[in-house]
Amino acid sequence: MPSTAARSGALAFWDQLPRDGRWLLSTVVVQFFGRGLTLPFTIIYLHEVRGFSLGLAGTLMGLIAIVGFAVTGPAGVLVDRFGARVVVLGGLFSAAAGLALLAFATVPWVAAVALCLFGVQLGVSWPAVNALVATVVKGDLRQQYYGVNFALLNLGIGVGGVFGGLLVDVHRPHTFVVAFLVNAATFVPPMFVLFGPLRHLHGRAERPEAHHDEGAAPGGSYLAILRRPEVAWLTVLALLSSFVGYGQMEGGFPAFARQASQVSTRVIGFAFVVNTVVIVCLQFWVMGRTRGRRRTRVLMVMAVTWAVSWLVLGATGLVPGTAAAVAGVLAFHALFGFGETMLQSAMPAITNEMAPDHLRGRYNAVNSAAFQAGTIAGPVVAGFLLEHHLSGGFIGVVAVGCAGVVASLVALERRITPRVNGMEPAPETSGDDEQVARGVVEGA
Repeated sequence: MPSTAARSGALAFWDQLPRDGRWLLSTVVVQFFGRGLTLPFTIIYLHEVRGFSLGLAGTLMGLIAIVGFAVTGPAGVLVDRFGARVVVLGGLFSAAAGLALLAFATVPWVAAVALCLFGVQLGVSWPAVNALVATVVKGDLRQQYYGVNFALLNLGIGVGGVFGGLLVDVHRPHTFVVAFLVNAATFVPPMFVLFGPLRHLHGRAERPEAHHDEGAAPGGSYLAILRRPEVAWLTVLALLSSFVGYGQMEGGFPAFARQASQVSTRVIGFAFVVNTVVIVCLQFWVMGRTRGRRRTRVLMVMAVTWAVSWLVLGATGLVPGTAAAVAGVLAFHALFGFGETMLQSAMPAITNEMAPDHLRGRYNAVNSAAFQAGTIAGPVVAGFLLEHHLSGGFIGVVAVGCAGVVASLVALERRITPRVNGMEPAPETSGDDEQVARGVVEGA
């Protein structure tokens, strides 16, 4: 249970949040409860309930990531041109429609359309939601918001996963239909909030005419943005962090735990529960101790923590099928979750402090695309290495990747201002004027 200090921290955070920020945060648990309700069971539904081959079901699931990656770039442009709110709403409608369609998908092409619709929401949500939050929540409170949002997200997924496990049954196909329809319905509350209490928000900034820096120009392209050294290093950081993090947690970890550690699927499932509990219980504690510290240094601690977690997992391969292996698998997810609490507050904060207001959608889209690329590449590399029984090589690759994260953070720290790195209070007016000004000097 959270300590009194943690509860006080949560109450203090809530008191400081502007009204619009409270509304944005109010529906997170509900929305991701629905995601947890179906996330672990979608491929089972496609294979065992609808009768698609396992290979086809896996390919259909891959459409979510592929479509999400494809729409991220256009989503960033739409956020900057029309505002984040309308893009968020479009993603919510797309997800609700896709999940409702998936509930009744009895043939592969219908399932493909449904999963593509859900993939659209995956692709637009990161740049649009982060940009919308950045227009509402300012300064150090913004970093705290991202951390709290992540904790609530995990709480929703965790509780949803428990209810989903109790609800769905392959021998009763209608239980899956109910689960997907409930998931679709969980996107309605955030729609209500955006159409009701937050209808005045647009999440769009006017384009400045006075600046001539290519990366911050009114018509700044993705290429121009990526030419900025700080953005390039942040993109490398996002790619590597995702590759050694979520890409391997979702693909490499379960495969390694089964093949090398030789633990049961029940242990693997419980490890994910441990991950959720650690995140929910420690997020406020971590935020309190990282506040006012260099965000790059916080992320270095994350990388070292993840490296240790993967080495712990690797050690379980030396004692397969034993109680020590079980303990190591659970310890891996506890350590990994601790690292996640640092990543999910610091990374979006750096991105949105760095971004000029009028290009906030594009900056978040670049970061999102890099993260998704790492998530796609991670399972591919893990699958190849583990299929060839190179479990030691797999752990080695991930450990080297963690070292790469630290190296990219060293390079990034040299190129961003103290304010972007969380060492100076952000001005009341949003936007990265300091970065824009520096770009003008560099481009002169």
